[in-house]
Amino acid sequence: METLPLVSILINNYNYGQFLADAIDSALNQTYPHIEVVVVDDGSSDNSREIIARYTDRIKPILKSNGGQASAFNAGFKASQGDLICFLDSDDIFLPDKIEKIAYIFNQYPDIGWCFHTLKLFANDTGSELQDPYFPSEAKGKSGVYDIRSTIQQGHLTGFIPCLPATSGICFRHSLLAQILPMPEAESVSISDSYIKYIALALSPGFCLLEKIGLQRIHKHNIHTLSSQKATLSVKLQVVTAYWMKTNFPILHKYTNTMLAFGICLAWRIKVKDEICNYYINAYLSSISPWEIAKIYARAIYYFLKP
Repeated sequence: METLPLVSILINNYNYGQFLADAIDSALNQTYPHIEVVVVDDGSSDNSREIIARYTDRIKPILKSNGGQASAFNAGFKASQGDLICFLDSDDIFLPDKIEKIAYIFNQYPDIGWCFHTLKLFANDTGSELQDPYFPSEAKGKSGVYDIRSTIQQGHLTGFIPCLPATSGICFRHSLLAQILPMPEAESVSISDSYIKYIALALSPGFCLLEKIGLQRIHKHNIHTLSSQKATLSVKLQVVTAYWMKTNFPILHKYTNTMLAFGICLAWRIKVKDEICNYYINAYLSSISPWEIAKIYARAIYYFLKP
């Protein structure tokens, strides 16, 4: 009889005690039988650790001081033992058959290293479905295997992959993630799962599943989705992620040049004056040729002037 692969569900939490039990329950109540649930609490000051204590015989708790999302990813991955790794934000929910479907896809396609799927956004206060304000209401394309390694290494991504979801929609083989993690532990959320996703696309073929088998909760505390500081955070994510991707994976320098140009454009548009952004922009530019610098600023100007 074929042994089912162990699937690790990594839940990263910081002060989301009011949602955490829903996330843990959705992970534990999967139809797929061979799972482990790793819950990383990143120094919460609310009741999160009380919630975690209720489950200690059914989960693997990792209690640490606050270090940001990247450090929580690193700690969770280090503690995991699964052949497959699925991330779950502590305010989101997996549908009961998610892991069963993901494990089936990895089994059917042994050469893929990642699987991304779409998410259903819902309002926390009403439960009603929402449209993502930053992406089309329905992903374009079709479910299937995508290999865009050469494409992203040449600096292109838009239009070549039908879904690039938030954290709760990304899954990986352990063997691929081991090539990417640990990730740099930059301040707060200045580097996030974007680093993992883009590098995974550059290293391995994968599968896009255009089925909403996870729920992304939208509430007043969402850092990225509805935050009034989203624009400034977007600049930091672009700039810091571009720097570390280029530093650790030079094969992606063409794509990171594009990321940096877009980050500079955003900084101009919203008049960002941020020491972290300036530091990483200058550090990135100091590592490349004058010709590349000129091309980055030309692209940034193009983005800035584009309607």
